[in-house]
Amino acid sequence: MTRVIKTDICVIGAGSGGLSVAAGAAQMGARTVLIERDHMGGDCLNTGCVPSKALLAAAKAAYRMNDGEKFGIVSKKARVDFAAVNAHVHGVIAAIAPNDSVERFEGLGVTVIKADARFKDHRTVMAGDNEIIARRIVIATGSRAAVPPIPGLEETPFFTNETLFANDTLPDHLVIIGGGPIGIEMAQAHRRLGASVTVIEGMSVLGKDDPELSAVVINALVREGVVFHERSRVLSVAGGEGKITVIIEKDGFSKKITGSHLLVAAGRTANVDGLDLEKAGIDHTRRGITVDDRLRTTNRKIFAIGDVAGGLQFTHVAGYHAGIVIRNILFRLPAKADHSCVPWVTYTDPELAHVGETETEARERHMKINVLRWSFAENDRAQAERETEGVIKLVTDLHGRILGVTIVGPHAGELILPWVLAKSQGLKVSAMAGLIAPYPTLSEVSKRVAGSYYTPTLFSPRTRRVVRFLRLFG
Repeated sequence: MTRVIKTDICVIGAGSGGLSVAAGAAQMGARTVLIERDHMGGDCLNTGCVPSKALLAAAKAAYRMNDGEKFGIVSKKARVDFAAVNAHVHGVIAAIAPNDSVERFEGLGVTVIKADARFKDHRTVMAGDNEIIARRIVIATGSRAAVPPIPGLEETPFFTNETLFANDTLPDHLVIIGGGPIGIEMAQAHRRLGASVTVIEGMSVLGKDDPELSAVVINALVREGVVFHERSRVLSVAGGEGKITVIIEKDGFSKKITGSHLLVAAGRTANVDGLDLEKAGIDHTRRGITVDDRLRTTNRKIFAIGDVAGGLQFTHVAGYHAGIVIRNILFRLPAKADHSCVPWVTYTDPELAHVGETETEARERHMKINVLRWSFAENDRAQAERETEGVIKLVTDLHGRILGVTIVGPHAGELILPWVLAKSQGLKVSAMAGLIAPYPTLSEVSKRVAGSYYTPTLFSPRTRRVVRFLRLFG
């Protein structure tokens, strides 16, 4: 028998965005229904951000055991128990899971339904034996690993991020198709844990980032033993458990790569299958659901947020979208999403972080720009910790307005935040240059690069003439 539920908000998908909407709406007094067909917490908690960072942390610990000579410490080669590493990864997931659990959300007053969701009409959602009639609906179904149409792939065992973290045996040779952030992070993690690693990329590795700074990351991985094949097309894959063959083509020549395991990290695709979006009057494309600046779909009573909305696919974007939707739905404010200041980070060692325009983008959009750099080698804290590989790159217009910042180096993901604030608030480079940074910290690289904007003026012949003139009246 079908149970009819009338509610203020129905959220489809219990990933980071959906959970944020559901928690916020319920705590503000709105009747809220949350539908999830799989694991609470979505991709980020179970198969994405959390397990990948936990694996990277283990890999970094193993690597540091072999890296003590520069401090005068005799290194000891790490012995990796990959099954124990896998247990660590799942222990981290388990530690965070209660925050996203059914019990917590029911405690907040949310009605949680574990079932597939599909639209019945413009305001009704079916989920199992439940018919949910909602004043507003939020689609937050996320995305999944894209599987390219490579000949032989369907018959060949392979990992995606959704299955990789179930593996508790260290690959002998991991072949990765895809040189984006996921592929590169997993390449370094597995290499540091003892696997041979080959990365195949059809275009450029980390192609969405500043090529000057992404080259620092790539060179670091090459020194660690990762093999790259850029601008290479995968012709076919074949093989079985423990032996995989990948045929690639570059510049008209083919090459065979043999490995023990295969990871496909070739992008993401929005989860819209089975939702019957057409019954609700919702348009979508291959990229995802079509939304306006307020994240409304073509059915104005229904919103789409996060990965399924087809834009930047980051957990923090989904959380940001949740706030926009709550303001629209609960407070009737015409809040609009602004993606111009969204940061992103690749959590390799060194890390690579970015916000705003790259140098290439800035040159295309502005008549004249300033490009400023400051090396971590000139930072005293970096020298003390022997982590001097890296640079911060600041792009401004001629009036000191911050256009974009890219950082490659230790803790770049942490160091990018003040630049996100500065850009989002329309601050000029003078705001960062005038800060008092604690010494010695890595954060001084931000103050130094900002201060370098004024170097040509401060140390110019004109300034020296002014100083000499004023000295006469001393």
